[in-house]
Amino acid sequence: MQQYPYPQLKRPAFSWDRSAVIHEPRVNEWIRTLNSEDAEKVNWTVYDVAILGVPLSRSSISASAASENPDALRRAWKYFTTYNLDHDEDLSGLNVVDLGDVRQHVTDIRVCHNNIREAMISMQIHHPELLPVVIGGDHSITAMLVKGWKEVHINERIGILQLDTHFDLRDLEDNGPSNGTPIRNLIESCTVKGEDVYNIGLHGFFNARSLKQYADEVGLNYTTMRIARKHGIETTIKEALEKLSTKVDTIYVTVDMDVLDMSFGPGVPASTPGGMLSTELFEAVYLAGKCSKVKVFDIVCVDPYKDHQEITVKTAVHTMLSFLTGYKQRINR
Repeated sequence: MQQYPYPQLKRPAFSWDRSAVIHEPRVNEWIRTLNSEDAEKVNWTVYDVAILGVPLSRSSISASAASENPDALRRAWKYFTTYNLDHDEDLSGLNVVDLGDVRQHVTDIRVCHNNIREAMISMQIHHPELLPVVIGGDHSITAMLVKGWKEVHINERIGILQLDTHFDLRDLEDNGPSNGTPIRNLIESCTVKGEDVYNIGLHGFFNARSLKQYADEVGLNYTTMRIARKHGIETTIKEALEKLSTKVDTIYVTVDMDVLDMSFGPGVPASTPGGMLSTELFEAVYLAGKCSKVKVFDIVCVDPYKDHQEITVKTAVHTMLSFLTGYKQRINR
């Protein structure tokens, strides 16, 4: 090697020998993406998790650009490593594939919803061994995904763990299959029972009394944010998962990011004060990931155009990775 001519000066960083540096991947390097040619050749048995984007926001009651969320989350992945310091867990040992987005119609919401349902059906027929992680989109997509799951697993009893500021029990006759109706849609279509829905995070002045009355009529289980904090988030989530696990075959976890306090999630269509802290949400989904009955996970209602300095987008990525941390520990037990 040629002698450095100025020994009194520090070598510039670009000239350092970095051959011994360990490469630690970022999330965008770890998650594999597929094009149509790859899909025909790939060995699907090596994968543990499949990510699916659902870029739909036309069915949102509030003005929303949640359709932009799947791409926003993918762009934000580069900020995260695969190593979770809080749990001393490296996700790089988990094999994750990004399947891309469900095709959406420009104007027809019914076509969009049918495509979403069929996407879940296809995943469960062809790759039932993969755990679906779905990034929306508004909350109407959850009803379609659960219906798709039910069509394949027709004899299963499905329960829902919902982290949300709202009941999402609005009347379908008034609202149609919107982001305010997915849970009622599932109950009234007999896809799930009211008693098999556990909603945690409701708070404040953001639910009409009539919706609370409907929840009571159908036996829906709900815990307000105030009570959850009093009991502790960890205790509340564990109790809900334990009760669901004794009744159902599959637990579907749905995270509406408006469950967060607006200071932690400004980029949601219906941000409110008094919601969860981001750390409480991370703990909740981590515990859900560890539960053996949890077989599907979605994150909905992030509007990147409303966000500030990617606070909500990055929190959503962290939420997904926290869930996968619990899932990795589950399958490695």
